[in-house]
Amino acid sequence: MNSKELRQKYLKFFEDRGHKIIPSASLVPDETVELAGTQRVLFTTAGMHPLVPYLLGQQHPEGNRLVNVQKCLRTDDIDEVGDSVHNTFFEMLGNWSLGDPASPARSDGSRRDGISQGGYWKEEAISWSYEFLTNELKLDANRIYVSVFAGDSDAPFDEESFDIWLKLGVPESHIFRYGKKDNWWGPVGPQGPCGPDTEMFYDVQGESLTGREPATNPERFVEIWNNVFMEYDKQADGAFKPLAQKNVDTGMGLERILKVMQNAPSIYETDVFAPLMKNIEDKANYFQTPSARIVADHIRASVFLIADGVSPSNVERGYILRRLIRRAIRHASLLKIEKDFLEDLARETIKIYESFYPGLSEHQPQIIDELQKEEQKFKKALNSGIREFEKIKGDISGDEAFDLYQNFGFPIELTVELAKEQNKKVDMAAFDSRFKNHQESSRKAGEKTKGGLAVQSDKAAKLHTATHLLHRALRDVLGKHVHQTGSHITDERLRFDFTHKEKMTDDQIKNVEATVNQQIQSALNVYKKTMPKEKADELGAIGLFADKYQELVNVYYIGQSDEIKKAYSKEFCGGPHAQNTGQLGVFKIIKEESAGSGVRRIYAKID
Repeated sequence: MNSKELRQKYLKFFEDRGHKIIPSASLVPDETVELAGTQRVLFTTAGMHPLVPYLLGQQHPEGNRLVNVQKCLRTDDIDEVGDSVHNTFFEMLGNWSLGDPASPARSDGSRRDGISQGGYWKEEAISWSYEFLTNELKLDANRIYVSVFAGDSDAPFDEESFDIWLKLGVPESHIFRYGKKDNWWGPVGPQGPCGPDTEMFYDVQGESLTGREPATNPERFVEIWNNVFMEYDKQADGAFKPLAQKNVDTGMGLERILKVMQNAPSIYETDVFAPLMKNIEDKANYFQTPSARIVADHIRASVFLIADGVSPSNVERGYILRRLIRRAIRHASLLKIEKDFLEDLARETIKIYESFYPGLSEHQPQIIDELQKEEQKFKKALNSGIREFEKIKGDISGDEAFDLYQNFGFPIELTVELAKEQNKKVDMAAFDSRFKNHQESSRKAGEKTKGGLAVQSDKAAKLHTATHLLHRALRDVLGKHVHQTGSHITDERLRFDFTHKEKMTDDQIKNVEATVNQQIQSALNVYKKTMPKEKADELGAIGLFADKYQELVNVYYIGQSDEIKKAYSKEFCGGPHAQNTGQLGVFKIIKEESAGSGVRRIYAKID
């Protein structure tokens, strides 16, 4: 069974059981998720992350039963990439029940098409998981092992899940009780929805076992599925309180279940990786498996990140992307790949995934452009940086590590990696001190990025409206390739980052200024409507990483009337805004500069 067949089989299985198929959210998290009480994270790290508002009680427009394939990215285990099961970007097959089990859908007690449209709980979730694994995927039931929450001072032993597994025919010797939160998922941050889980492992060897092996031997016992029963809300003080509604949150890693289904030695021999690995092997003059796997994993992750609007930079998401690309280039050098290779691997990645993620093909020119620029830039830095590194005798001081970072573009992780290869130590405490001082200086100089409004004053709201006018004016003057990549607004000025390869000419800057001021003088009204994302797309609404938004979106539009089709500007946005452009005053661009590869930055004000 290949990856395309597996995705479709999974979606169809749960659709037949009353679930609505929803699209994958972006790897760039929706701001509304962060407002829902979870800790801010740079990327979508789990299938449940985009659904946090609905797990907390908000009504999902598609109902109480959902299923999808969600793009995810985690770098916590980046040092483990290269083994048989770890990777950074991955796809999570997930199904959810939002809310407590409901009564039958019809008043006479009958169920519509035999399926209740309400929520469900442990019995259904566990039974369907087992049914899918054994009946649909035809896995050997004798090789399936499961774990349940053993209980601790915060919550009791999950006896209900234990009994359900026994009833399904799983022998008690195949059920492991793990405590101390080993079988507990969440919350995403320091507080939020969480609860006990039950994990499913598949023994790829099929031999006898002893002790706690499923949890301690991940290469033999591949964790293929995890059902989380969200029934607690962790408080800021660490206490666990019952959630207002119970939720089921399940996840099955596509790459890991493919490894099992295709009887592959590792995830890198499955059909989502094999073409990439072959391409790398053909290019390498000195092939070694761990480095080849790192290159394949990091390029795949980079392609998806760029497609979701991330550009390489020295801060936040851009820094992670740059680290992935540069680490791939570093390991390509160990493979002795002599020619530029990122474009070829990017095209291979897009070919593998474009049928399920058509946005990759749409963004292919931007993906290749970003990768080529990073490759050309870092190859020079890598050679000179390694020469500088080789000059250092003994362990690496904090000053030396910071110098490699500051002057040669070496991420600290690369310095640590090089040092480890030569049995050297890096003074991380001293480096962190230098780096924090550098960050603080940059912050005071106004150079550090977070995006959005730094303040919530009337002046800031007017500047926020000005960014929407600026965005449209830039697209009118420079072309439709212009898209917002970030913004930052204070009482004094706005900063707007956008995709564009070249420095703007003086005439272009003047034209943009004039276009914005013309819309201000026209005294256009600012309207807001909430609508399904699909409808907003049809109407031409745009915004920052537009595909990260959930099904219902807020659209702010600017025009002479409330007829959205005739509006001058239409954007997904969270607000706040002025009520009328006539309130803004005179718009003036202060400065235009580079903000990274293929990204320009404008500073502007209104008087």
